[in-house]
Amino acid sequence: MNPSAEFDVIVYGASGFTGRLVAEHLARRYGVGGELTWAMAGRSADKLAQVRDEIGAPAQTPLVVADADDPASLEAMVKRAKAVITTVGPYQLYGSGLLAACAAAGTDYLDLCGEPNWMRRMIDAHEAEAKANGARIVFSCGFDSIPFELGVYFLQKTAQARLGHPLPRVKGRVRGMQGGFSGGTAASLRATMAAVAKDPSVVQVLASPFGLTPGFQGPPQPAGMTPEHDQDLDAWVAPFVMATINTKNVHRSNALMGHRYGTDFTYDEMIIAPSEEAAKAMAQMGGGLGGEGGPKPGEGPSKEEREAGFFDILFVGIDRDGSQLRASVHGDKDPGYGCTSKMIGEAAICLVKEATDVPGGVWTPGAAMQDALIARLEANAGMTFKVE
Repeated sequence: MNPSAEFDVIVYGASGFTGRLVAEHLARRYGVGGELTWAMAGRSADKLAQVRDEIGAPAQTPLVVADADDPASLEAMVKRAKAVITTVGPYQLYGSGLLAACAAAGTDYLDLCGEPNWMRRMIDAHEAEAKANGARIVFSCGFDSIPFELGVYFLQKTAQARLGHPLPRVKGRVRGMQGGFSGGTAASLRATMAAVAKDPSVVQVLASPFGLTPGFQGPPQPAGMTPEHDQDLDAWVAPFVMATINTKNVHRSNALMGHRYGTDFTYDEMIIAPSEEAAKAMAQMGGGLGGEGGPKPGEGPSKEEREAGFFDILFVGIDRDGSQLRASVHGDKDPGYGCTSKMIGEAAICLVKEATDVPGGVWTPGAAMQDALIARLEANAGMTFKVE
């Protein structure tokens, strides 16, 4: 963290669809000039001013002009902030320069990345520098992967308190969800496929559940790629499209916390279907993502659609004797926009206000902020964590 910075948080990409929602959340919940000092950043001062007025932010909300194609502007911006939130993806196309600038300046960095190939490249390239300079680099601060990563953390903390040990097997099961993935998620998937075409070695990172834990390889993990009847839930389950990123983040979180869940920890994610036929149909549709008809980057659902959305995720922990412990995480808005924008905003505030003793390095939000982030999400982001 950059302790003498002018702003606690700068929202970079604030004139884009998701960035605008982050700025709107900060303006509504924290105002301007109070306990949280924050600014909106993007390529065009005029567009930023227009968005500031449209979201009802105060006229004195600071605006910062910076462009991914202009490294000097990025360097100048990150020096002004304790933390930079970036919603400008796909990150493998537009994020490397900003992350490098943050690592060099000792400024905290938070994104919504679900691109494990790029994340691994950034870990390898910048972890040592981030540790040396005190920059906390925090990937995946949205629907991928905060509810899943913190859901497992919450369940395992409960297991430790009740049983005296972590659970060796956890199943993440999406029990209900309304509202889509963001256009950025679809664009990121396309960018990742393009990266694979250019460099086939990328497949090794994408295919391994331990692709984000360099130097550690755990036990074989369930593939979760075909519909099946889950005996523990007595329900049909289908592949979940975000499992490939979420499972990697859960395993990285475990590793960052000194393998708190054990070195033999096994985890998978699937989506619960109402019937065998539905599970097979969902698998053919792409694990919940749908076809090509999703929003483009910069587009998204209406306010009414975001308000009507929600998500409900069940975590089933199974002990060595077969006994179970269950917990759930619920969000009160659509996952890809309404909840995601609140999650990353609160994660940034938590990082600079409460997690001040966390050292520099490349983190997952759950491993870095743990209970402080859960408390903040429950208080300010419409999320609930509960034991069932």
